[in-house]
Amino acid sequence: MTRENHLMKMSAQEAHEATSALEKLRCLVLTKGYDSVLQFGKLMRRREREDNHTVTRDEMRAIITEYGVEFSDHEVDDLFSSLDKEDMGAINCEEFLIKLRPEMSDARKHVVEEAFSKLADSEDGVISVEDMKNKFDASRHPKVLSKEATEHDTLMNFITNFEGGVHDDGKVSKEEFMEYYSGVSKSIGDDDYFTTVVQNKWIL
Repeated sequence: MTRENHLMKMSAQEAHEATSALEKLRCLVLTKGYDSVLQFGKLMRRREREDNHTVTRDEMRAIITEYGVEFSDHEVDDLFSSLDKEDMGAINCEEFLIKLRPEMSDARKHVVEEAFSKLADSEDGVISVEDMKNKFDASRHPKVLSKEATEHDTLMNFITNFEGGVHDDGKVSKEEFMEYYSGVSKSIGDDDYFTTVVQNKWIL
């Protein structure tokens, strides 16, 4: 069983044991794999209100339904009520997505931020998918080393996670980069190993 498959299976089990609506939604989202929080974030940003980057309760319900996980209306109400403390009728998308991401230690956040800084354009603070293709090192990927996949296939699978972004502009924001690696992080128990994985992938 791959680490990603283990993450998906473990998350499905943890969803049944969740003690809050947010925790349950996080687990259900992670049942879709490493890029699950990233993909949920893309979906949410497509639906957010451009003037204040928020979504309403009904919009949140529609987002969860479109994403394809089973979450009852009652659970949506509990989720929204726990986040909309001031009863404004809407929640900020970025604040919500930060809460949705699995926790990462400071050491993990640091190495992911280091990788992003290496890749990002200093002028606009985002990564182009084309730059990722040029800088991604697939040679030390476990599936390449075990000959389960070629370097090219591994690169294309990784890039697919990020292509077709929110505005379909071929750019990856820091938030999207962190969302992807929060899923990867959840599947790796050891900080040092996680750091090595990121460093090897981006040759830090």
